[in-house]
Amino acid sequence: MTAPAPARPRKLPIGLQNLREIITDGYCYVDKTMHALALAEAGKYYFLSRPRRFGKSLFLDTLKELFEGNEPLFRGLYVHDRWDWSQRHPVIRLDFSAGILESREELDRHIRYLLRDNARRLGLACDPERDGIPGAFSDLIRGAQAQSGQSLVILVDEYDKPILDNIDHPKRAAEAREGLKNLYSAMKGRDAELRFVFMTGVTKFSKVSLFSGINQLQDLTLDPRCATLCGYTQHDLETVFAEHLAGVDWEQLRRWYNGYGFLGDPVYNPFDILLFISKGRTYRNYWFETGSPSFLIKLFQRRRYFLPDLEAVETSEEILDSFDIERIDPVTLLFQTGYLTIDQVEQRFGQLLFRLRIPNQEVRLALMNHLVDAWTDRLPSERMPWQLAIHEPLIHGDVAGLIAAIKRLFAGIPWRNFTYSDLPEYEGYYASVLYAFFVSLNAEVIAEDISHHGQVDLTVKLEGYVYVIEIKVERGRPVPTPDQEPVDNPALAQIRARGYSAKYRGLPARGLFEVGLVFDPDARNLIQGDWVAV
Repeated sequence: MTAPAPARPRKLPIGLQNLREIITDGYCYVDKTMHALALAEAGKYYFLSRPRRFGKSLFLDTLKELFEGNEPLFRGLYVHDRWDWSQRHPVIRLDFSAGILESREELDRHIRYLLRDNARRLGLACDPERDGIPGAFSDLIRGAQAQSGQSLVILVDEYDKPILDNIDHPKRAAEAREGLKNLYSAMKGRDAELRFVFMTGVTKFSKVSLFSGINQLQDLTLDPRCATLCGYTQHDLETVFAEHLAGVDWEQLRRWYNGYGFLGDPVYNPFDILLFISKGRTYRNYWFETGSPSFLIKLFQRRRYFLPDLEAVETSEEILDSFDIERIDPVTLLFQTGYLTIDQVEQRFGQLLFRLRIPNQEVRLALMNHLVDAWTDRLPSERMPWQLAIHEPLIHGDVAGLIAAIKRLFAGIPWRNFTYSDLPEYEGYYASVLYAFFVSLNAEVIAEDISHHGQVDLTVKLEGYVYVIEIKVERGRPVPTPDQEPVDNPALAQIRARGYSAKYRGLPARGLFEVGLVFDPDARNLIQGDWVAV
């Protein structure tokens, strides 16, 4: 008798945000119903901010099926024996995740479509053209409650996307904000008719600017109880995806895709894990490639952001909490969009202090590649030759070759493209370019590396070599010709005088080097580079 064929692993829910399809067609499903039950029992109005592709839409669909009382979908899940299936609530779902709305007119048209679509599904009449958007939404809430005899559930997916789609155009973004505020104002004063409200998005705009009509929302973004509400935990991977990940190098997987922290257990981005499995366990920038940080990079350039500061961001809770279109803090946007995450929290003078970090290797490498392209005004196809030119001397302890490659790098930047930008004029520009390049090579880079006598600009570790680098920017510094005596290098002199490399002496390494680099913003290049092997 032939042995039965081994069961195939369950299918991967790539791109699926519909609970019914996932359950009935036998896809892998990470049970989040414990969170859904806790929220339904504890309160009424909620808001959750998480980066894109983190599972927010699927969680909203889970809430929809739960409140509609679709019991068969939840058999075997945490919530099944704890939910009152005799209660069925009408659900209005407003989804802004699809498409790009570039004007207030397009936004209002989409809102009217959403209201009519929900009315049709609920068997109600709705005329937003005649009654206006707030009036039609109010009528829909009132009508759904009256028809069913049950209080209503409202679920809003990616509430902020119409604003973010226009964030490069402040006037259009402000118009989108007012259009959404016009819609959400209809919920004000509807407590008796509402059972549950849940809104998701990437960013959190201030209650004053957008949520004045529903300012009783509980923000779950930094609630430790909801730290794993979206995303996959290590336990999820080792159980739900056990067959798919048998024999995987867990340490490498964690290093690449784990590390998102929301005051609880760290989580993986689901999109990364599903694509990693489906692409034959190939390590790539799956999540990062689904969106561009172009606005963020432009904001960095306008603010002359010192890129090495990304290694040690410290901020207060209100900076992470919300922002307004007119006053966007780069750190707020970095955190809310997933390029920075929480590393540590401590109390300082009665306030919470958050230390942030880049979550994992995928984000780190991909973000630095984008920053390298922006800070040197190069196409992505032009980046690799320069990375190779710097990587080769780094991994062989060839400091003279490294200095020569840095000179060629800055000499090759198309400065004419910076005619209307003063970005190269500030001192931090040169350190920022080198920092982004070194990190993009997967080197360990310590910015503002502290010693007993101060801090050196950059310490770079790669393939067993350690480079302690100080950078100076001086205008009009004389460049000696080959037949002249060399001019003292102030950057190298500072390293030597203050003993910046002392902490690394005696440690196992293939080589330890002190490197002084002097740039001239008029020449827009490295004019002096000297080094000492310690």
